[in-house]
Amino acid sequence: METTSQWRTAGQDEVSLAASTDLFRHITADKAMFYRAIMGVFAAAKRQYRLQLRPDEVLAEADWGGALPAQEEVVTALAQLSVWGNLESQPDMARVSTLNDYYRARFLYRLSRGGEAVEAGLEAFAHSLRHRAELQTVALEDIDGRLQALQRLLGEAPSGEDIDVAKAHEILRDLVRVFEDLAGNAQAFMAGVARSLELQQADATALVAYKRRLIEYLERFMADLIRRSDAIARTLHELAQSIDGVLRQIAEREARDAAPADADERADETRRRWDIWRERWKGLCGWFLSSSNALPQAELLRARARAAIPQLLGAIAAMNERRSGRSDRSADFRALAQWFAACDGDDDAHRLARAAFALQPARHFSLDVAAGEDVPASTSWLDAPPLTINPRLREYGEAAPRGPLASVRDRSRGRALMALQLAEESRQVEAARRRLATGRPTLLSELGELDPQAFELFLGLLGEALAEQADPEQTVERQTGDGLLYLCLEPLAADSRAQIRTPVGVFSGRDHLLTVRPTRERA
Repeated sequence: METTSQWRTAGQDEVSLAASTDLFRHITADKAMFYRAIMGVFAAAKRQYRLQLRPDEVLAEADWGGALPAQEEVVTALAQLSVWGNLESQPDMARVSTLNDYYRARFLYRLSRGGEAVEAGLEAFAHSLRHRAELQTVALEDIDGRLQALQRLLGEAPSGEDIDVAKAHEILRDLVRVFEDLAGNAQAFMAGVARSLELQQADATALVAYKRRLIEYLERFMADLIRRSDAIARTLHELAQSIDGVLRQIAEREARDAAPADADERADETRRRWDIWRERWKGLCGWFLSSSNALPQAELLRARARAAIPQLLGAIAAMNERRSGRSDRSADFRALAQWFAACDGDDDAHRLARAAFALQPARHFSLDVAAGEDVPASTSWLDAPPLTINPRLREYGEAAPRGPLASVRDRSRGRALMALQLAEESRQVEAARRRLATGRPTLLSELGELDPQAFELFLGLLGEALAEQADPEQTVERQTGDGLLYLCLEPLAADSRAQIRTPVGVFSGRDHLLTVRPTRERA
């Protein structure tokens, strides 16, 4: 029986999934605009609290965008929407006056539960596409007003125990709603302010008007943000001492509405809701109060709004460049390619190439030509010997910089100092290798004290060995990455300990048997 029940449940899920996909078929059907006009009538009726509609009412109220369709076509579309599950139908007996009317199919239609969900989703989708990022100064005023109301409410009950919890709960709910709206719009503005500068197709008059409106809008918001943020931050500082108890009382009030449970479950529910309210309050404080490692979000939003003005000016400059008719190199090459394609023959193409790329004899330039290589100016560049061109001439158009030449600095002392430092480092590294690469098995506990170079080499060897070790009890044998040394690391008892003293501290851990030898000796 269990197996049969499970199979039946899975089949029901598949049927439900298929039915949910049918709800969206009217969007991609051949007569999608016709179906959407009908569904728009039912969505409007839902907002007007009308329970059901007749086909003639749908025909009269729909926005068909042209000539009215036949009523039979509307009836067919309503029946198809009922089959897909967007509408529900029932026989219409109110207008039956004769026996023929009784036998004639007449139906009343209303939105089904799935149809309501589809319409709500499509409306939210369309609203999201139309939504423009905005900076809300009204939201800042609302947040400030609600925080002051909460402060006055706490001032009426200094102990925090006699506070009107219902009123505090209502204030905080409104505060969370307004703050979430502000944060969502600010996030959209910070992410899409660059995309909102749609100036590619604007004319000069619209461009100037849009620039003026945007700059005034940003200046007004930044002024209000600076003024409101300080007041909100002061209020948050004053509420910080007593807000935790208020949030706990609100969490207890919300937990009373939860499903009946024992004392432990009620306590867990109260703690969970308390954590949620404390997290919301922490987010609100993070918007207006700075911490040790981060600036407040309001300051970041203010900086992003200021950065929108240079972006606007950059977009204006780019548009002016496009309007001035300046061509880029790729456009020049495309035009040149069209000219080459229009040439009648190879001779014309060669003449065009010489004219376009200046492929003419240039021996009359004052270049450093080796003795015996002087050739007439009429010699073709294909027949003349090659010339050695100074790279600076190719890059800057001149062989030597203008003005007096810079004095040559004597760097012999610096080179000698660098050579001494490299020799000293090489000597220290070689000494560290001789200190460790003895070729004899040595306990880590017997290495004694290591200087910084030897300890650095030891850490490198130990890191390469442990990288190959899949099990702490495994013996590792490998060649170092530079190929100069060969090492073998064998772990000892698990309770063994080894300590290696260095000038910077003591390195300790499990004792191992280490064998390091140069690669050439092993070979």
